[in-house]
Amino acid sequence: MQGKVILVTAGAKRVGAAICRKLHLRGANLMLHYRSSLEEAQGLQTELNQARPGSVALVQADLLDITQMPRLVDTTIQQFGKLDALVNNASSFFSTPLGGITEAAWDDLIGSNLKAPLFLSQAAAPHLRQQRGCIVNIVDIHAERPLKNYIIYSSAKGGLASLTRSLALELAPEIRVNGVSPGPILWPENDEWADAAVRQHIISKTLLKRMGEPDDIARAVLFLIADAPYITGQIIAVDGGRSVNL
Repeated sequence: MQGKVILVTAGAKRVGAAICRKLHLRGANLMLHYRSSLEEAQGLQTELNQARPGSVALVQADLLDITQMPRLVDTTIQQFGKLDALVNNASSFFSTPLGGITEAAWDDLIGSNLKAPLFLSQAAAPHLRQQRGCIVNIVDIHAERPLKNYIIYSSAKGGLASLTRSLALELAPEIRVNGVSPGPILWPENDEWADAAVRQHIISKTLLKRMGEPDDIARAVLFLIADAPYITGQIIAVDGGRSVNL
C-alpha cells in the first residue's frame, strides 16, 4: 500500500472518513472527494497531512453531474501522477414509500448509488488498468433483501451489486472489482431511525447482537485493495450476520 494512490468518494466523514484513515495509515496517498462537507474534509486533510505531508488532497464535486467524473480522475492524476484504486463510497439514503415517489427522488438515489459509480469507474478505468488496480463499491445488505419503504434506495443498491459483478467481468484481468455490504454500522442521520425500539430490533437481528463500527468497513476495504489479489466480482457482507437472519 505504500505510495498507492486512492480516490475515495464522500471521504470526509462517517464511514468514508474511517476508510480514508485506514488506507492512509497503511501508506496510501488519498484524493478525498466531498460534495458539501468542506469543513470536515479540510479537517481530515489537515489531520492526515500532519502525519505525512502532501499525502492527502481534496476535490469537490456533485456526483449527480456525471460530466464531473473525468475531472475527479484528472485532478487525481495531476496531483499524484497515477491512480491505483477507486472507492465508490458516496451515497444518498432516504425513504420513498410507494404512492409518494417522485422523479427527483429517483434521480438523487439512483444517481448517487448507481449512476455515479458507473461513470466514475468508466472514467477511472484507463488509469486503473495501467496500474493493475482495483475498484471497491460500498453496497448494502439491502441490495439482496429490500428495506420496506426504501424502494428506490434498495433498487439502486441492488443495481450497484450487479454493477460490481458486471464491471469485474468487463475490466478483467487488469482491474479487480469488489464490493462491501455494510449492515448496522452507523444510524442514518434522520429522525426515522431515532426510535430506540427500532434500533434494538435491528441489532437483535444480527447474529453477533451488536452494532458494527465504521472501522469494520474500513478493514474490509483495505483487505480488498491490499490483500486480495485473487478476489474479484465478490461482495463481502460486513453486518454481524444480519443478512442471514433477516
